[in-house]
Amino acid sequence: MRWMYVLAGVVTVVLLGVVAMRTPSLSARHGKVDAHLFLHEGNQQPLVVAFGGGSGGNDWERRYLKRKRDSLLARGFALLAIGYFKSEQSPAALDRISLNAIADTIMAIASRHPQVDTSRIILMGGSKGGELVLNLASRFPQFKGVVALSTSHVSFPALTIAANTSSWQYNGQEVTYVPAPFKTIVPALKGDLYTAFSMMLENEAAVQKAEIEVEKINGPILIVSGKDDDQWPATQMSNEIVKRLARTILNTATGILCWKVGMQRLSTTWIRFLRFWMRSLKNRNDALGLRPSLWLTASTDIFVVWKKFVQ
Repeated sequence: MRWMYVLAGVVTVVLLGVVAMRTPSLSARHGKVDAHLFLHEGNQQPLVVAFGGGSGGNDWERRYLKRKRDSLLARGFALLAIGYFKSEQSPAALDRISLNAIADTIMAIASRHPQVDTSRIILMGGSKGGELVLNLASRFPQFKGVVALSTSHVSFPALTIAANTSSWQYNGQEVTYVPAPFKTIVPALKGDLYTAFSMMLENEAAVQKAEIEVEKINGPILIVSGKDDDQWPATQMSNEIVKRLARTILNTATGILCWKVGMQRLSTTWIRFLRFWMRSLKNRNDALGLRPSLWLTASTDIFVVWKKFVQ
């Protein structure tokens, strides 16, 4: 009986190897997204563009997030919920998702609604959505801040069986990503994604090439992660974002703050950050002329990184 399981395992590995040699075709829905805009009464509403993670769909229009949506609206924000894969109009797989198409969609929708203040647009995403918003904001300066929850510091492969293409595409080219080595097949088949992603990060040369250039983001950055994330090493990767900001931003007239936030305050931290961000963009002079300062604590459970808005 044991040999049957061994044979099945060998066949599975061989078939996956054959699949990995083929590059999947782009979806017929490539470049399409689903979007749902939530507005409150009033003008000059700063816009929060919200993305879900690796499960797909349009999370922020779903019922279970209604209280958080209402909380944002009550505080004067408009909310644009984006579904970028596995939603009605978007591709079925998270594979080479067009960053240009998402950016164009956001600006087109914001421009059509005079209540929205297009000079104050911030991106928010969790997990793969965090990886997405960092990629977007580092390439498109019209986005003036980022909230990335349980994010990565690099781009990873597409969420496909082959995993041999990038998750993202920019200007018609794949965004450089950390490849999945053959040994990740076993933990991936077991559902142990944490180990699979950790194995990918062992390739230091690939990691260096695939790092997201977060220092190019045109506004404040909030990074939140917890050590108990079982999907991927979010805290380790959040640390790498802080380190990159420390290497790059300290050479400019920009400050960074990093402090610890208890888990019981996690649900309110990002809202407090958004409120501060809204005020800072109204009075940009407050963010000028500040001396760079940096506090890094590698053992923190939750990272909150504030890059002061300088223009």
